[in-house]
Amino acid sequence: MKKTNILDVVSRKLSPFILLFGVYLVTFGHISPGGGFQGGVALASGLLLILLAQGPDVLSRTFPLLKISIMELIGYGLFLIAGMGGFLLGSGFLAPLLPPPGTIFILNVVIGAKVGAGITLICWHLFQEEKE
Repeated sequence: MKKTNILDVVSRKLSPFILLFGVYLVTFGHISPGGGFQGGVALASGLLLILLAQGPDVLSRTFPLLKISIMELIGYGLFLIAGMGGFLLGSGFLAPLLPPPGTIFILNVVIGAKVGAGITLICWHLFQEEKE
């Protein structure tokens, strides 16, 4: 794909708003349409816009691949810990531990981080294989 100035400028101006919208979807998913998965996909799409328009070097300076991988691993671990917390209290998997909306809010944030990091990593590796 040929890089153009228009694509570069639009991606730099638009990606912060997409990332902000993803954070909004994650944080207010318990009271409005949205949630962890939808917000995570929006976060990943903001990062992928940077990746496709400006290249992997710009994205790796801003969001290093190792940190994205660690965020996905932490999200997975926190989701399992939150799920097992219900078992420890004698309830089922992912039983609410906090009064509403506490547990749902925490799960939305954890799932948003996990999905956003996971989709970004998948697309990043697919983009790298295409270049080789």
